[in-house]
Amino acid sequence: MVEAVTSAARTALGPAGRLGPAVARPTRTARLLATVARHRAGLLAGLLFAVLAGWLTHGLWPAPGQRVLALNPADQTLYEWFLAVDSRALLGDFGLLTDRLNAPDGVNLLANTTVIALGVLLAPVTFAFGAPVTFALLAAGNLAGTAVAWYLLFTRTLRAHPLAAGLGAALCGFGPAMVSQSNAHLHMTAQWLVPVLVWLVVRMLRAADPAGRTGGPDRRRVAASAVGLATAVTAQLFIGEEVLLLTGVTLLVMAPAYGLADRARLRRALPAFGGGLILAAGLAGFVLAYPIWYQFAGPQAVSGALFDPHHYAADLTSWVTFSPLSVLGGDASRLTTGPAEFNTFLGWPLLLVTVGCAGWLGRRPVAVACTAAAVVMGALSLGPEVLVSGVRSGLPAPYAPLVGLPVLDNALPTRFGLAVLPLAGTILTLAVDRALAGRGRARRLVPLAVGVGLLSVFPAPLPTTPRPALPEFVTAGHWRQCVRPGGVLVPVPAASPTDPWPMRWATAANAAFGIPEGFFIGPYGNDGAASVGTYQRPTSALLTEVASRGVPAAIGAEQRRQAARDIRFWGASCVALTDDAPHAEPLRRTLEALFGPGTRVADAWTWRF
Repeated sequence: MVEAVTSAARTALGPAGRLGPAVARPTRTARLLATVARHRAGLLAGLLFAVLAGWLTHGLWPAPGQRVLALNPADQTLYEWFLAVDSRALLGDFGLLTDRLNAPDGVNLLANTTVIALGVLLAPVTFAFGAPVTFALLAAGNLAGTAVAWYLLFTRTLRAHPLAAGLGAALCGFGPAMVSQSNAHLHMTAQWLVPVLVWLVVRMLRAADPAGRTGGPDRRRVAASAVGLATAVTAQLFIGEEVLLLTGVTLLVMAPAYGLADRARLRRALPAFGGGLILAAGLAGFVLAYPIWYQFAGPQAVSGALFDPHHYAADLTSWVTFSPLSVLGGDASRLTTGPAEFNTFLGWPLLLVTVGCAGWLGRRPVAVACTAAAVVMGALSLGPEVLVSGVRSGLPAPYAPLVGLPVLDNALPTRFGLAVLPLAGTILTLAVDRALAGRGRARRLVPLAVGVGLLSVFPAPLPTTPRPALPEFVTAGHWRQCVRPGGVLVPVPAASPTDPWPMRWATAANAAFGIPEGFFIGPYGNDGAASVGTYQRPTSALLTEVASRGVPAAIGAEQRRQAARDIRFWGASCVALTDDAPHAEPLRRTLEALFGPGTRVADAWTWRF
């Protein structure tokens, strides 16, 4: 009887002695399943984005070290070298000026698009599996990560329907420009921080608006958003500075457009919001002052425009043309500078649907701001002069007044078209969300039209081709027999912007040794202007000519003296000629005439100094 009463009392009090029935705590598995159920739409979207990114880059797998992007292998070689040299931060062997390329002068990493933050973050992967694996992971991860980030922004900040957010985010992450830039331009496809930047600006704006809040703006939230914004800006600069520039210009256009569409909020929020932006700019400026100085005024810094804005401008016709990298695409080489710059190829169906959705949304402030920014960024992509179907019209374009301006003169006009993708994605998200929340024919017609527009730009997998095998001299570590780590090894022929393949030797060794010359951006133009690569030393030029013609060079005393001077200039420990070099036998005979008999090491002839 006593036991029965005691049991009943325990049931009534519950496990903590409180009144009420005892409730069993959910197990860890049950909590996990509940979390999955709550976020199933987002998890499904992330899974689909990951699958699509993997399918688009599947040509690099399962052996990235044996495959290379067929449309831009030179830039892939460069970025893999960047990842290798960035990874040396894990060993404490890293600086903003590196002598592992262009020895002995070195290369200013900030003057090049070296994706430092990504290279350092994935350094363990590079050391464990090699730079080609890291490159392949980033090629796919940037696409999927950008789409996921925009999906989260649309669902959490805009409170959009998951279907609407998924369609808009798919365009942001896998639109024609993103797929095109995936041909080795990792700094342009790493856009997953852009939605974070936008979210922090929106968060600051909402905290600065005192409407419906007693006590005025939430200044603590404004300050926290400013600190977060400064942090995100700093991180993005070390990932991709050009993307940061495009984001900044886009937001500068959107801000006044949004303010004009919602003047009441502008008047309420401007004082606190402006203060938050000043705080964010001040914090970011304090942290980035030295890196920016180093980029523009440090050793091996470059000045002036490197690329002709007239050449790297979008053709007006390209906006209504299908991207050659989409399923429906054809040959459009006359409308662009190369397969990595299909930045404006939206195609007429998607362009028509986006314009229609923008008109249907009317004066909604976010839609107005996105539309205004899309028009401006699209117009800037046309460069200084309007180009129509490959023919210069003679009509000036909006970019013309910007030619020669500092910072902007290093941006390629056509890449301003990249900013149109997320703007169009936002407009489509808003339109589909409004349609799904309403009734009538629009509930079905708008999502259907958006779906058709997106299907018209559905991407095809990136073309790949077999990668030439590296010599055993490099892969088996035999290079250590003639050059110490950190020393300089001279491949024959030397790497150049048009033939950067010898840079793969250093990449395979995780940049443990330096090489002369190579493919990079440096100050070797007229009067120190920006250039791609450097001038060849006489010995390097002589050996390049032998590799091209297949005829041994005539060597005399002057050539030997010059070769000795060049070896001293480079600080070289070793010259190496592998069996896979073009015209290896004439090159070997020329090298023997310059330096005497070589030493055979694995599949290479070497000369030590």
